[in-house]
Amino acid sequence: LLLYDPERLIRILTNRDRPVQIAIAGKAHPDDHVGQALVREWVRFVQRPEVRRRAVFLSDYDLALAERLVQGADLWINTPLRPWEACGTSGMKVLVNGGLNLSELDGWWAEAYSPDLGWAIGDGKEHDHDPAWDAAEAEALYKTLEERVIPAFYQRSENGVPTKWVSMMRESMARLTPRFSANRTLREYTENYYLPATREYQERARDRGAAGLSILQWQQRLLHRWANVRFGEFRVETSGGKHAFAVQVYLGGLEPEAVCVQLYAEALDDGAPIRREMLRGRPIMGAVNGFVYGAEVTAERAAEDYTPRIVPSPLAGRAPLEDNHILWLR
Repeated sequence: LLLYDPERLIRILTNRDRPVQIAIAGKAHPDDHVGQALVREWVRFVQRPEVRRRAVFLSDYDLALAERLVQGADLWINTPLRPWEACGTSGMKVLVNGGLNLSELDGWWAEAYSPDLGWAIGDGKEHDHDPAWDAAEAEALYKTLEERVIPAFYQRSENGVPTKWVSMMRESMARLTPRFSANRTLREYTENYYLPATREYQERARDRGAAGLSILQWQQRLLHRWANVRFGEFRVETSGGKHAFAVQVYLGGLEPEAVCVQLYAEALDDGAPIRREMLRGRPIMGAVNGFVYGAEVTAERAAEDYTPRIVPSPLAGRAPLEDNHILWLR
């Protein structure tokens, strides 16, 4: 995006009253021909006489070079094509070094961004390879630099201190560094995963692995009997601001405790999917392990948004990690 309009970028870099320096670093995979072309484009750009003192491309990007960059950057610019930002750890490393971020609302910055901590471009949505959107985002990037970022850096007190910039640095370091750090990550992994996994292993290993054997038997029953699980009649009634769902479920040789019947609806916007357990009701006459399952939900969403599904009931195991069977009502 920075090179979308090279002449405009040159005007930003060579402004007589508020000049800017930019350091670009990176490398492309041997099979990434698009990335290689971008590197060549940057190399040609920084060799232009009018920007030679204002821009540099640093080759052979590695951990040592990254360490120097995050220590010396006032502003870290990151413009991935959403949603292809894997995480954004480089921007996180800038935090503790006092740098500020200007980034696409993707990866960690979509979670961390606040107007008093840095700057953002994009609307947090995917636009694929839309040329019109690329143009709009490039315009937003240039405008943010010209009207907000660079003026904040050059706005100085009588003592020559960029007070607004320093205030944002302090807020960024104080609020974001504790959240986006290896310390927090390691602590959460240890408390939420490693220690519980250790306790669960000890529980499964007790009595010569009795619990583990029970889980294995549960998996084998599901493997051999799941093919006979099926849905029957499905009904929906709406009244009083509620949807009432009822569905016939035939489990064949599986006991009811081995499965969970759920009412599922896809997430809306940034919300979470709905997974409402359907309760087992009356048995179906003449059927082996056949039951009517039911659930009620508010009618805020259309009844057509909801679909019954059957998943393994975890028992002592963990679904779907230890058994990923699933049956949807078609």
